[in-house]
Amino acid sequence: MSRIDVRGLTFYYDGSFDHIFEDVSFSIDTDWKLGFIGRNGKGKTTFFKLLLGKYPYRGSIDTDAVFDYFPYPVTERQSKLSAAEFMEELKAGCEAWRVICELSQLNESAQILYRPFQTLSPGERTKVLLAILFSGENDFLLIDEPTNHLDQEAREIVKAYLATKKGFILVSHDRDLLDACIDHCLVLNRKSIEVQGGNFSSWWENKRRKDQFALAENEKHQKEIKKLRQAARRAACWADKNEQTKIGFDPIKEPDRCKGTRPYIGAKTKKMQSRVKQMEKRISREIEEQEGLLQDLETTVDLKLVKLTHHKGRLVEIKDYGLKYADAHSPVFSDMSFTVQKGDRIALCGKNGCGKSTLIQMLLQKAWGGSKLSVLEEGVCETACGLVISYAGQDASDLKGAIPEFCEKRGLDQSLFLAVLRQLDFERAQFAKNMQDFSEGQKKKVLLAASLITPAHLYIWDEPLNYIDVFSRMQLEKLLLQYEPTMLFVEHDVRFRETVATKTVAFS
Repeated sequence: MSRIDVRGLTFYYDGSFDHIFEDVSFSIDTDWKLGFIGRNGKGKTTFFKLLLGKYPYRGSIDTDAVFDYFPYPVTERQSKLSAAEFMEELKAGCEAWRVICELSQLNESAQILYRPFQTLSPGERTKVLLAILFSGENDFLLIDEPTNHLDQEAREIVKAYLATKKGFILVSHDRDLLDACIDHCLVLNRKSIEVQGGNFSSWWENKRRKDQFALAENEKHQKEIKKLRQAARRAACWADKNEQTKIGFDPIKEPDRCKGTRPYIGAKTKKMQSRVKQMEKRISREIEEQEGLLQDLETTVDLKLVKLTHHKGRLVEIKDYGLKYADAHSPVFSDMSFTVQKGDRIALCGKNGCGKSTLIQMLLQKAWGGSKLSVLEEGVCETACGLVISYAGQDASDLKGAIPEFCEKRGLDQSLFLAVLRQLDFERAQFAKNMQDFSEGQKKKVLLAASLITPAHLYIWDEPLNYIDVFSRMQLEKLLLQYEPTMLFVEHDVRFRETVATKTVAFS
């Protein structure tokens, strides 16, 4: 057991408009199970790279811990080999028997170590890399979003596995995973970093109460400042008015007044002016106490959706439907039956590779036309005539170039698109960057923003929440519950699915 002491950490990328970290200090224990929480683009992956010594920085990071990072980068050459052949290249001193022991805890057989890595499913690849990661001793592990692209069954296995481990920092936006696996939170707030004991739910409840207290205190200070300013203005007005009566008076109207009253009026004015200065000092104190109260307040703007109304109640009909690739021996799926009615929000559930994305591509092909998938169909798959679909896919790797070019290519209103990105917590400085320089979460927000501003009868989202931060997930949940669009979506985040979906279609 040792500590990691961060003191005065300051870091920014060359050419960046602002600091990623500025004079940051905190301490953590290498025996903890830490959840790393923060908005997209706030520097979680960057902090991992600083711990690994990949970037120069100002300040100090003092520790004797040895770090290792997940996911390991697997090259094209390595992907053609079995993991057993290249795992020592990923982790020096890695022993096969230790990896096999870890795989057994992940409910996986040793044989996947000896199959070509590129033939493994996403879940199998994740399990192999996690087994290699945890096969060492006394390393402090930096785990970056291990459940992205994993189906629900694989997520449950990874969740149970990580719950038995300790000595790691876990970056994840999956609330269910964080609750099950961590005992401390390392939180990147808007202006500060905090370390707190407990899981995600306990941190979230504490944050909610803290934010409510900050809002109440801020409102109290605002009211006090308003009252003091009104009183100061009245006192200043009285002092000015009183001062003007020092010189010149009408003996008939003011018979009791004489030249000797002038010093009295001056003293009274001076007393009023002194009271004004005291009020101004109190106003300054109130403003100082108010400053910083809301610096870490996470507020999400309510998103809007312009949905179209179709003349038919049934938008999609799937009946006894099956798909089979032309060169495959068995179908992707068969005997699938369900309908999409107006107002439905249907979640497609099943293991990776069961055909969820393939079905979505067939629906898009039928609605949009274009290039055809090389698959054989059986049964009925029909979309309503004139159906307009807004689609957000799971792959954001092709996002390149500037935002104006993206808007022009997609036929999007640029000002509206930028406004939605701002509501999804994009800083204005990000708009000047090329999209390939965005974080993975920011790229996903680009795809979601494009879908949100596209009026449609049916919204189809394929794993929209990969890399998306917790606050934006809650923001999207609120939007979908408020506007109730007709949706067909694939998402393995249990809490999002349970909150949003009106129906579930399971692929066997």
